[in-house]
Amino acid sequence: MDRLTLARVLHVLAVVLWIGGVAMVTTVIIPAVKQLKSKEDRIKTFEAIEGRFALQAKITTVITGLTGFYMLYLLDGWHRYLDIKYWWIHAMTLVWFIFTVVLFILEPFVLHRLFKKYAERNPEKTFAIVHRAHWVLLLLSLVTIIGAVAGSHGWFFMFM
Repeated sequence: MDRLTLARVLHVLAVVLWIGGVAMVTTVIIPAVKQLKSKEDRIKTFEAIEGRFALQAKITTVITGLTGFYMLYLLDGWHRYLDIKYWWIHAMTLVWFIFTVVLFILEPFVLHRLFKKYAERNPEKTFAIVHRAHWVLLLLSLVTIIGAVAGSHGWFFMFM
């Protein structure tokens, strides 16, 4: 197996684990947690599950970023950032950047504290906001995946 193939395999595996986990949290876990009776159970359960997934998400976003940029290096594909038909490379970079900032900066230093504060006061509204944010990130990720798979196989459709 050559270096490009290995990088691609690791890249796709990391994206599947990362965005698949986001899909699970968004479509299954948050709705289930919102159904718990007590505010304390909702907060405790969500933080326990999200905390465990955060480690997986951190590891997989690092692998995704390293392998993605390594593939661009191997292919000398940096010029693709200058061509709109490769919009999906911009989207992949943007999605990766957003999640990296959220996971490594915002969540540990800002969002965790804000979540606890607002979930104690108004858990319904807080979980609604968290759920909406997860949906936005998931949908952005899915559009990016569709564009990346199609674009990397020669189908250059654009949203215009």
